[in-house]
Amino acid sequence: MKARVHVMLKDGVLDPQGEAVRHALGALGFDGVEGVRQGKVIELELADIDAETAKAQVGEMCEKLLANTVIESYQVEIG
Repeated sequence: MKARVHVMLKDGVLDPQGEAVRHALGALGFDGVEGVRQGKVIELELADIDAETAKAQVGEMCEKLLANTVIESYQVEIG
């Protein structure tokens, strides 16, 4: 079973990487990009367990290691 975790900075947290990408897009002629938020995607290959247990385990992984929950939010997809 696969799990995918999307980790993003919370709203209101400064995103210097996103701002650098926005600036670079403007320099390349892509006008009209008013904001960029950059995040990360983590894919996990899990042992065969039911989806509910997998989601709970991945949530615990996020809380303990994969996301800095003070400044980041995360979303878990099981599939």
